[in-house]
Amino acid sequence: MCGRYVLWTPEEELTAIFGTDFRIGEVTPTYNAAPSQQLPIVFERYEEEPGRVLRRMQTHQWGLVPSWARDASRPMINARAESLVDKPSFKAAARRRRCLVPANGYYEWQAGAGGKQPWFLSAGEGDPVMGFAGIYEAWQGPRDEWLLTFAIITQSAPDALGHIHDRSPVVVPPDMWNEWLDPATETDSEIRHLIDAISSPVLVPRKVGKAVGNVRNNDPSLVEPQEQ
Repeated sequence: MCGRYVLWTPEEELTAIFGTDFRIGEVTPTYNAAPSQQLPIVFERYEEEPGRVLRRMQTHQWGLVPSWARDASRPMINARAESLVDKPSFKAAARRRRCLVPANGYYEWQAGAGGKQPWFLSAGEGDPVMGFAGIYEAWQGPRDEWLLTFAIITQSAPDALGHIHDRSPVVVPPDMWNEWLDPATETDSEIRHLIDAISSPVLVPRKVGKAVGNVRNNDPSLVEPQEQ
């Protein structure tokens, strides 16, 4: 699973990297992004002008609430790629509301005799920003309030990372961002083909300190490597 991640790339750079037309909501650097927080996602929507698609970056709450849910008490932070178009909680969003979740890396915990050891996993030198595959929803509450939420899509971890955890985020390579976000792609077979076409990422893990376990800790020291 993916339960904590990092995003420190400035919003101006994110706008350029992801090619967004505009953004909604404040994007602030975080070294300990956690469920229920407001975090940026990137997605495309048809506008009123026929055939015109705009790419936006907008903050949503991490923890997806399906549009049909009776309440927002059971948000889901991850969605399994293997069952994405089959599960009622995810299939509508997978067809019509796919997104990218900008991240410089994520944390995972490895169980061991001495307790759980946290690791930080990134794309390597400089920890460049990645685009995790995600889905998003809009839920209308009983007082007509709107809650915008998202979940990160996960897959079986590559063999090189399986010793840390058996699941990892689906990382969409930049040359597939347009395909992943395209709102015209909406059939189950097309979505399965998209997911199958995304190769397992080459991620570099490094041990980090246990301070990341407390969500109140949020500074660059969390991603500094610890002695092996």
